Amino acid sequence: MRLLLFTALLLLTSASYAQQPVHLIPEPVSVQTQAGHFALTKATTIAYSRPESATLAALLAQQLAGQTSFTLTSKAVLVAPANAIFLVLNSLPDARLGREGYKLSSGPKGITISANQSAGLFYGAQTLLQLLPVERTQPGSLKTATLLIPAVKIVDYPRFGWRGVMLDVSRSFFPKADVMRYIDELAQLKINTLHWHLTDDNGWRIEIKSLPRLTSVGAWRVPRDGHFGERPNPKPGEAATYGGFYTQEEVREIVRYAQARNITIVPEVDVPGHSMAILAAYPELSCSKDTSVRVNPGTQFAEWYGNGSFKMLIDNTLNPSDEAVYTFLDKVFGEIAALFPGQYIHAGGDECYHGYWAKDPGCQALMKREGMTKVEELQGYFMGRVEQIINAKGKKFMGWDEILEGGTVSPSATVMSWRGMKGGIEAAKNGHDVVMSPSTFAYLDYMQSDPTLEPRIYASLRLKTCYNFEPVPADVDSTRILGGQGNLWTEQAPTMGHVEYMSFPRAWALAEVFWTPRNRRDWAGFIPRMETQMQRAEQANINYARAAYDPIVTTVLADNKLTVMLDSEIPGSDIYYSIDDTMPGRYSPRYSQPLLIPEGNVTLRVVTYRNGKPSGRQLTLKRDELVKRAPK
Repeated sequence: MRLLLFTALLLLTSASYAQQPVHLIPEPVSVQTQAGHFALTKATTIAYSRPESATLAALLAQQLAGQTSFTLTSKAVLVAPANAIFLVLNSLPDARLGREGYKLSSGPKGITISANQSAGLFYGAQTLLQLLPVERTQPGSLKTATLLIPAVKIVDYPRFGWRGVMLDVSRSFFPKADVMRYIDELAQLKINTLHWHLTDDNGWRIEIKSLPRLTSVGAWRVPRDGHFGERPNPKPGEAATYGGFYTQEEVREIVRYAQARNITIVPEVDVPGHSMAILAAYPELSCSKDTSVRVNPGTQFAEWYGNGSFKMLIDNTLNPSDEAVYTFLDKVFGEIAALFPGQYIHAGGDECYHGYWAKDPGCQALMKREGMTKVEELQGYFMGRVEQIINAKGKKFMGWDEILEGGTVSPSATVMSWRGMKGGIEAAKNGHDVVMSPSTFAYLDYMQSDPTLEPRIYASLRLKTCYNFEPVPADVDSTRILGGQGNLWTEQAPTMGHVEYMSFPRAWALAEVFWTPRNRRDWAGFIPRMETQMQRAEQANINYARAAYDPIVTTVLADNKLTVMLDSEIPGSDIYYSIDDTMPGRYSPRYSQPLLIPEGNVTLRVVTYRNGKPSGRQLTLKRDELVKRAPK
C-alpha cells in the first residue's frame, strides 16, 4: 500500500514538474525543452572526465546539498555512467563556447555539462541549480526523495567578458563571511568580477604591513547612526570604535574563495581624492598637513552645487607635488599586487577637489616645471605617475572616467565610465578599453521605487531602467567595451541584508544585460523568471526588493487642473486607487485612464495587484505633494 501511494505521488509530481516552464537568469543563448525529466536522487553521482574538475565536482555537490536533502558523491570516469551529472572538458574545443560557455543536456538517463574550460563547467553547474524544482519541502520528506529536473538542451555563452558588481566596504564594513556570501550570490548569476572598493574617506579596509597606521588609525571611525552626510562631527576625545579591516591572510582566503567560483576580484584604492582615511593616519601626505583630520563618520564635509562642481570643507586629497606620496603609493600597490592575482588594480581618480592644490606652493612649482596652465592638469600628472607604479607591479591600471582629465594616462589605461556614457564613449574613441557603469543605469545604491516608500537617497534607478541598459553605444568600436558593472555604494547600506535588498532584483537584471545576447532580452519575459528567482531567494534566505511592484505616480498641472497618471513597471498589473479617504484595494476603482484630482484636502492612495493578489506597497500622496511633482 505504501509503495502504491509513493508511486502515485511520484507520478503526480512528475506531471506537475513537467509542466513547469524553464526560468533561468540570465537567459541562455539557446534553450530547447525536451520530453521527460531527470530524476535526481541521493543515489545520483557527480562524475567528471578529467582530474582538474574534481574541485568543481565537490563544489557542485556542496551547492546541491545546500538546496536539497542529498549529499552526492563524485568520481572520475571515462564514460558517462547512468544516473549521473557528468562534467566534461572538451578534448576538441567548441569555438562557439569560448572560455566561459557551456552546453547542458538533461534527460531520463542523466545530465551532461560540457565546456572548453573549467569556467564554462562552473556556469553550466549554476544553470543546473536553477533547473531544480522551486517548490521543495524539508529534507527527509517523501517529496524530496526524488527531484525532477526538466529535460532540456542548452547552449550558452556570455556576451561580455566583464560582468561586474562593485561592493563598497569603506562606508560600511562587512566581515569576511558577508563578503563570501555576496560572492556566492553573484557567482550564481554568472557575474565574474567583484570590484572591491577598499578605501575611501570613511575607512581603509586592507592590511598594508609596511604602513600599519592605515589600519590602526584609518580603519576606525566614531560610531554614528542616521542619514549619511548629515551625521554629527566627532567630538574631542571620542573613541573611534566602528570599522575593521581585512588581514592579508583574510584577503588571500577571500580571493581563493572567489576564484573557485570564477570571480576575479579587482581591488580599488581611491586616490588622490577620497583619501581622508589615509590622511587621518598620515596627514603629512596632504597639502594642508592638517593633523586634526579624522576618518569621516558620515558628516557633511563638502558643498555640492548641483552641476557636478563642489568644494571640500576638509582636505581629503593627496599632494601631487610631494614625492613622499608616490613612495607611499609604491608600498601600497606593491603589497596589493602580491595579494590579488587578477590583471587589474583600480586607482579611483574620481571627485578630486583641486582647491587645496591651487593654493599650495609645491603644486604651483610643479605646474611651472611641467608647463601646466591649469590646476586640473595636476590630476593627469598624478594619475600618470600612479599608472607607472601599478604597471611596474605587473598590473594594468584602471580608474573612473576622471582619469582622462589632464590627458597624461596612456592608451593602455582602462576607463570605468560612471558619469553617464559620455566618458566611456570618449575613452573608447581614444583607444582605451572601457567598462560601462553609468549611474543612470547601474548605481544599485539609488532608490528603487517612489521616494516616499524607500530610504532617502539623492537619486532613483528603477529595475526596468537597469534591464534596458545597453553597454555598447552607437558609433563606438564594440571591441573596446569590455562589458558593464553595477555599483553599490554603502552610505545607506550598513548590513548585508540591506546590501541584498539594494542589489536584487536589479543585479539579476544587470546580469542578464551582461550575459544574454541583446536580441534574447525581453522585459515581459524577464518578469516571470524574476518571480521564480524571488522564490529561490526566499528559500535561500536572500533578501530582495519588491519595489518594482509598487505603483508609479506622475502628474501634470495645466490650466489649474491637476491630472494624475498611474502605472507599474510590471506588465499586467491591476492598479486600484481612492481619493475619498478610504483604503484602496480590489473593491476600489480600477485605474484605466488619467485622473483629474479635485481641489481641496484630497489624498490619493494607490495599490497594485497581480494575479488577483496585492503585489506592491501602498502609495499615499496628498494633493499638494502631487502638485509639486508636476513638471514646471
